[in-house]
Amino acid sequence: MIFETEDQAELRARLRSLREARVDEATIRIDTLCGRLVQPTTYRLSRFVADS
Repeated sequence: MIFETEDQAELRARLRSLREARVDEATIRIDTLCGRLVQPTTYRLSRFVADS
């Protein structure tokens, strides 16, 4: 996991910085954890790492 936030704008900014750094977008995974009534929605940004 690279990053976790409850702020969607913060997530977009982090994705933009990864694109500017020319990170291969095929290795990026975005998970949205729905909070429902008790917890807020959380966004997780992960990067796949090849098994070496």
